[in-house]
Amino acid sequence: MTDTWNDLLARWRVGAAERERERVLPFAAVDELRTQRFGALRLPRTTGGADASLAQVLGRIVELAEVDSNLAHIWRGHIAFVEQLRWDGWDTDAAARWLPRLAAGEVMGNAFSERAETAELTTRLVDTGHDGLRVTGTKHYTTGSLYADWVHVAAIDASGERVALAVRSDAAGVRIIDDWDGFGQPLTASGTTILDAVAVDPADVFRVTPEDEDRHRYLRGVYQLSLLAVVAGIAQRAVADTVAFVRPRRRTFGHAGETRPIDDPLAHLVVGEISAAASAARRVVLGVAADLEAAASRRDAELLAEAELDVYRAQHTVTESVLATTSRLFEVGGASATSRELGLDRHWRNVRTIASHNPVLQRVAAVGRFELEGTRPSWAAPGAGTRAAASVPAS
Repeated sequence: MTDTWNDLLARWRVGAAERERERVLPFAAVDELRTQRFGALRLPRTTGGADASLAQVLGRIVELAEVDSNLAHIWRGHIAFVEQLRWDGWDTDAAARWLPRLAAGEVMGNAFSERAETAELTTRLVDTGHDGLRVTGTKHYTTGSLYADWVHVAAIDASGERVALAVRSDAAGVRIIDDWDGFGQPLTASGTTILDAVAVDPADVFRVTPEDEDRHRYLRGVYQLSLLAVVAGIAQRAVADTVAFVRPRRRTFGHAGETRPIDDPLAHLVVGEISAAASAARRVVLGVAADLEAAASRRDAELLAEAELDVYRAQHTVTESVLATTSRLFEVGGASATSRELGLDRHWRNVRTIASHNPVLQRVAAVGRFELEGTRPSWAAPGAGTRAAASVPAS
């Protein structure tokens, strides 16, 4: 599998900047990953998985993000869905239903978020009687669903409770639109998903008690670390792209004759800074992931709460350092470093866009409040009016 994985990375590394510039969606790359059963890494070996650790999976996300940050980001909802099944147990009815699908390479997207002025979900799951369960609603920021076989949807049922459910992405009534207009991560298809009376199998409806805070803490951490793994991969690619830009250059701005930038102490400093940020980002993400998984395996509430705070701390440390260095990398080349063909600006834009999913300052403030007052961070998923049952959070 290692050779095949490395071959895939080498193949899709070429032309990443151009694909992003021309908005060429990576359907073919996702198909290759599906064939390799990338999404089955965390499944038990007995079902065809690799029984990989969370840190190992996120390590692969870092590697994939170094190749193409959009391609890595696409898997965020899938990773969280698998972790939901792991937490609930491989011996559950849901696992028995989903393990064969996931082991076969099928991919899960997500459709949790809505654009609304309140915390009320408008997507509704109704029992029509003669036509069974149907879900209707409009979702936004549905990252990865355009490439997926299934879509994981948050809705309100007839009793007013929040539920999660899964529908086929090609089912009648499902329309997924690539209308994401952000200046970063343009190929994630983080656009709109419209559900028009889509049939839902009752066996694919997930009901979660809002009181299970440990479960929610764990899944929240997984969602955030998936994003930070992408940031760490972007930092690694920024190092490689900066080095590739500097090495062949023959002249430094402001110096007569041939003064190679590769000999310039300032270039050494900038490249060293980017390298340090990339190395630290990867180590922080994978270290926190290992701690989070260890706390989850022990079902230790205190350790999970501490791990969640470490995820928040990592959001600040990783994001801020990588944002700073992906902006500073332009110091190695003057105006020529801003070439659209090079696409060095995409690294900063992509990190900035990822960081905006869950504003870093909010996370840092939550950590500060904990340090001063001892108050743990809290989060409630949008629900029906004031009944915001905390189901699987998507952001």
